[in-house]
Amino acid sequence: MFKGKTVVITGSSRGIGGQLAIRFAKEGANIVLNARKEISQELIKKIESYQVETHVVIGDVQKFDEAKKLIDEAHNRFGRVDVLINNAGITRDTLLMRMTEEMFDEVVSVNLKGTFNTIHHVSKLMLKQRFGTIINMSSVIGEIGNPGQANYAASKAGVIGLTKSTAKELAARGITCNAIAPGFIETDMTDSLSEKIKETTLSHIPLKRLGKTDDIADTALFLANQSYITGQVINVDGGMVMNG
Repeated sequence: MFKGKTVVITGSSRGIGGQLAIRFAKEGANIVLNARKEISQELIKKIESYQVETHVVIGDVQKFDEAKKLIDEAHNRFGRVDVLINNAGITRDTLLMRMTEEMFDEVVSVNLKGTFNTIHHVSKLMLKQRFGTIINMSSVIGEIGNPGQANYAASKAGVIGLTKSTAKELAARGITCNAIAPGFIETDMTDSLSEKIKETTLSHIPLKRLGKTDDIADTALFLANQSYITGQVINVDGGMVMNG
């Protein structure tokens, strides 16, 4: 399906990002991995077991020049960027009254500005190519809000607005831009939650279970394999947003 194509995934050392990399590799895509610190050899070997090529770019996408380095290295290595998935994100949760300026700024800088930075740099390349797919990772929290996550909610709501504006600007050249809004997904972060918090969370999910990283990967593969959906937000949340 994606044989010979190049997929760049930010924040792809583990969790959703790691699973995205594996699934696109399984479909034949060459993968550009990105993280702020390191990518495990285990993940790289898993990707390369599908007979595709991988390239690792260590860098912090909230920094404009490091985001440029990511896109430039992907282009130099493979000669094209077909899909960009902005998955890098952080949380610094606390109640609004206790939230420091630094906590707010850091989350917005990584989650929103980092997404802008990579889009800014890849858009120039995709406009020349006259093709490309951009997928941004938002969150249902960006649509319904959540106590203790004002910074995260603001950043993910911003990603939605950025997605829609990008879609309108780039559509004339055949470039699509959509967002995925996950609910609660089984990752290392959710594994560490207490049973009480898990029970409370499940009570807000009509399907009564957490999602899996494959649910996000399925959606990303779908969006990357179509050319007539753009500017949309796809909720992958077990119906959680309906109870918002």
